Amino acid sequence: MAARKARKIVNVTTSGKRKTSIARAVVKKGKGRVRVNGQPLHIMEPTLARRKALEPVQIADAMERLSKVDVVVDVHGGGQMGQVDAIRTAIARGLVKWNGGAEGDDEELRDEYIRFDRTLLVNDPRRKEAKHQMGRGARKKWQKSYR
Repeated sequence: MAARKARKIVNVTTSGKRKTSIARAVVKKGKGRVRVNGQPLHIMEPTLARRKALEPVQIADAMERLSKVDVVVDVHGGGQMGQVDAIRTAIARGLVKWNGGAEGDDEELRDEYIRFDRTLLVNDPRRKEAKHQMGRGARKKWQKSYR
């Protein structure tokens, strides 16, 4: 019986969701670059959105888990901050899977992400409530007058 050859991961595909935004991230061997919709993450505007999207990247970089990978993210749907939350979830999940190798997940990086913010790895389940009768939205009702 021959010894089993260690499986090498070519790339990892993950996704993240927030409200109606969906982000798909592909993590592959590279030089530590992160691109969102074809543009570097470091030039994303506004600044608050950029800082929020960079959180998983900075944590992985501090733990020396980012220098040999490139992350390419495609995001669509929703608004700006919903897209940012979807991006950070997709990036964090991808880095945890990539650094874990064929065995599974990188437990140390995963625990650090959860300690920092659980939504880095877990999608936010909240969605918009459906519109009901008698009004313009989910809760608003048409005004009624008796006189």
